[in-house]
Amino acid sequence: MINGPYSSLGVLSNAKSRSISSENQTGEKSGGGRADIPVCPDTGERTGCSRELGRGWKVKPNQYIAPGETYTVAEINESGCVQSIWMTPAGVPYRNLILRIYYDGQDLPSVECPVGDFFASAYTKFDVFAQISSLAVCVNPGNAFNCYWPMPFRKGFRMTIENRDPKESLLLFYQVNYVLQDVPEDTGYFHAQFRRTNPLEYGKVHTILDGVRGRGHYAGTYMAWGVNNNGWWGEGEIKFYLDGDIPEGEATDEAVAEHGGSRFPTICGTGTEDYFCGSYNFENKATKQYQEYTTPYAGLPHIVRPDGVYESQTRFSLYRWHIPDPIHFQEDIAVTIQALGWRSGGRYMPLQDDLSSVAYWYQALPTPAFPELPDRDFLEII
Repeated sequence: MINGPYSSLGVLSNAKSRSISSENQTGEKSGGGRADIPVCPDTGERTGCSRELGRGWKVKPNQYIAPGETYTVAEINESGCVQSIWMTPAGVPYRNLILRIYYDGQDLPSVECPVGDFFASAYTKFDVFAQISSLAVCVNPGNAFNCYWPMPFRKGFRMTIENRDPKESLLLFYQVNYVLQDVPEDTGYFHAQFRRTNPLEYGKVHTILDGVRGRGHYAGTYMAWGVNNNGWWGEGEIKFYLDGDIPEGEATDEAVAEHGGSRFPTICGTGTEDYFCGSYNFENKATKQYQEYTTPYAGLPHIVRPDGVYESQTRFSLYRWHIPDPIHFQEDIAVTIQALGWRSGGRYMPLQDDLSSVAYWYQALPTPAFPELPDRDFLEII
């Protein structure tokens, strides 16, 4: 028996490695690099960057997705697990691109999220780069989006990208790496759900996740936090309602009596910066400024700072991966977070900020119906 953090690398298996890209859109064995050199219909001459090199020399490395089109990035009709996803989208704002993933022939998506938010990069633009160095998500120079969440499936996997932009085509480079293998019976399916509250109603909380039933575990949170007030904004607590706990706002006397649950969460945080593994306002005490950071499990990789003219609001991009400490539930789960600042007299002020979140979790199928994704105008970040 080999012990240590990389012990599984030495274990041999019967898994078969495959990869889907624009060069091999089906992922079939020996299917890469087979694209034919395009030929001009008028002259019969070969065209494209590989016209002098021939077949096998990077003939079709990308895909254009027209305005309003939904493109199937990957479709697999066997049993296995997606190990990593790399993509670099260009030409369209990332909030106009919706990533969806379906398992085992389900009609409902188990992942539905704007592309930038899924990769913990809501405020990233093609010409604005913020590096992320984490275990689950990496964003590298050139805005290369990388995801390492394991995505097992038993009968099939389908991943699509919808281009919601009304005018611009998307230029997409991508690679989906996976293995074909049997999936153990106790393995859950990866899920991700996006929500936005803008603005947060005074005295209310932002719901990160609700409506999930069955057995599973919570794996991570991403938040894009747009601040609408001056002063510190992160005194609020995150709360995990597990297995019969009833979230605040729903915990009426009647609901508690009917369901027999508690009106209080099982897990309660101590402050927003604490949950994202920071402390004391994310402040660098030497510079007296907010300090970006990116680590394997938590980070504040991107801060949009006011420039004195049109960049008037401070915005924060935050992630927290529960990879070493997943939050297990047997019946149901709900997750909320408060937005709290300070007012006079040493009192908390409920804030009315612009909050977007992505919840990442694993559970057994069927996938619950997600709240309807807002339209393009509501999702837009100005």
